Amino acid sequence: MTAPTIRRLTYADLPQVVAIERRSFPTPWSLAMFVLELSKPAGVCLAAFEEGETMVGYLICSRYDTVWHLMNVSVDPSCRRRGIASALLTSLIERIGDPMSQLTLEVRQSNAGAIALYERFGFRSAGVRRRYYQDNGEDALIMWRTPATLRGTLEDVPGTRAGAL
Repeated sequence: MTAPTIRRLTYADLPQVVAIERRSFPTPWSLAMFVLELSKPAGVCLAAFEEGETMVGYLICSRYDTVWHLMNVSVDPSCRRRGIASALLTSLIERIGDPMSQLTLEVRQSNAGAIALYERFGFRSAGVRRRYYQDNGEDALIMWRTPATLRGTLEDVPGTRAGAL
């Protein structure tokens, strides 16, 4: 199995993105939501391809002041468990380029696979957003990746008390 090719997401990729999104999530993003994120100059939007032009996943990350917010990561359901999301996250961290960057995301509490993936990249749970998901009212874990979470504390995570994880 070869590693996917990761490149910047373009407007021309959006039909494939929307197709994967609809196969992946009970309440998928609209085309307009993806267009908005792609139009933000400070964001990082990536696509993963296998065998040339077959898109197998994507990642959308926006920058707000000094914090990067990982908005959407998805791998086509038929291509999961092959390291594609890991390749996208690795590429994101490389492109951000600053090891001191703060990244945050929300993830369904029931999505154990995604939580484990994010933890492998140094993200740590730092709170809960109650009833975050509209389709079923499920809570979301708020996860952060900061210099402190990489050392095992939450001391530099906004809105949390300093201390060991």
